[in-house]
Amino acid sequence: MDRAQKEQLVDELGQIFESSGVVVVSHYAGLTVAEMQDLRARAREAGGSVRVAKNRLAKIALEGKPCASIADLLTGMTVLTYSEDPVAAAKVAQDFAKGNDNFVILGGAMGENALDASGVEAVSKMPSREELIATIAGMLGAPASNIAGAIGAPASNIASILS
Repeated sequence: MDRAQKEQLVDELGQIFESSGVVVVSHYAGLTVAEMQDLRARAREAGGSVRVAKNRLAKIALEGKPCASIADLLTGMTVLTYSEDPVAAAKVAQDFAKGNDNFVILGGAMGENALDASGVEAVSKMPSREELIATIAGMLGAPASNIAGAIGAPASNIASILS
């Protein structure tokens, strides 16, 4: 890898660190190619991505970024799982780690907040953006359906009395 390619990789990683809602750092030593492809597919389905990068280049890319606190986690064979949705990457990583002993979550960052392994687990248990939107939409629609039911109820009561 020549210097220009390294600079391009550092720029790409810098954009990832700036735009991601959450970045999860994990060790992946011992994973097969098929397992790694499965992880990538799961992340893609959830709207996230998986990236393996040289630790030294990732540390350079982290300088001055909000999630610079994860630089200490970048040792050994590490993989970055990230997404714009603050919950998606954490859920993917946590679910994948449950089924693979060779995939060990070290920690991560959610914006400027550093997360340890238990913090990543806590984030993974939060509802996703889509679930929150569905909940809010249900709450907004409930009063309207309650009003319609209340308006229709007296008429049905009168009809049953008359019959």
